[in-house]
Amino acid sequence: MRWPPWSSESNNDDQNKESNSIFSRSATTTTTNNPSSYLDWAAFAEPRTLIPTVLLTSGILFGLRFHRRYLRRIPDAPSISPSFLRRRSVFGKVTSVGDGDNFRIFHTPGGRIAGWGWLPWKKVPTNKKELKDNTIHIRLAGVDAPELAHFGRPEQPFARETHAWLTEYLSNRRVRASVYKQDQYNRVVASVFVRRAFDFPPFRRRDVSYEMLRRGLATVYEAKVGAEYGGDAMEKKYRRAEWWAKRRSKGLWKDIGPDWESPREYKTRMGKSDPVENGGKSKIK
Repeated sequence: MRWPPWSSESNNDDQNKESNSIFSRSATTTTTNNPSSYLDWAAFAEPRTLIPTVLLTSGILFGLRFHRRYLRRIPDAPSISPSFLRRRSVFGKVTSVGDGDNFRIFHTPGGRIAGWGWLPWKKVPTNKKELKDNTIHIRLAGVDAPELAHFGRPEQPFARETHAWLTEYLSNRRVRASVYKQDQYNRVVASVFVRRAFDFPPFRRRDVSYEMLRRGLATVYEAKVGAEYGGDAMEKKYRRAEWWAKRRSKGLWKDIGPDWESPREYKTRMGKSDPVENGGKSKIK
């Protein structure tokens, strides 16, 4: 193989130089008089030059494409490309839980295999300053959790219990989120899956929305339009889980009285329904 292509094989062979000294001197004189002959242009068309060049170029382009598609870190939800939605998932570490049905993750593409957690330059930040504008805000698909107190509005019954459970269940854990769409609060609606050693059976992939519903920690998300479950099969699964929790009086279904209201009814009573229902003027999250 000749590389670089303009190099002469005779230049690498001392014996040829000695046996062809007269020819070399005349070639040098010719080269000096004709600068275009400095390069052996015919070498560029030789298979032994073309094949490694094509392979090298293809390898570089493939590496760049692979990095952009699978290893490029996404800093926040608005940075997720529309072509990414419903086709891909994001993997990351949960950094905070804001409410009973939403939280933030620090995207770690490739996970431990790509070096996250053990390479010095691939550490998940721990302080708020470094995490600011560097996390993906996720809204759990298919569920509506009781509302905590916001902007002077009272919290719903069982809101603290739901928030405490989600915080314990997800904080500092690595999760995978199948992303569906972005909402009006710069969040991405997603089905989220986690593996935990102490769940039985251990390390089984758990759908967080389903786990909340079967424990009675949330209701199935209800809206006239815009509800996202991740497909018809997922919606049926969620509704079965809600029905079972309700029948067994678990969680927020335990004390249902005449004044009991669902998260959806609470939002409606507060006049803060989702934008898809009131022309884009929602304030409650």
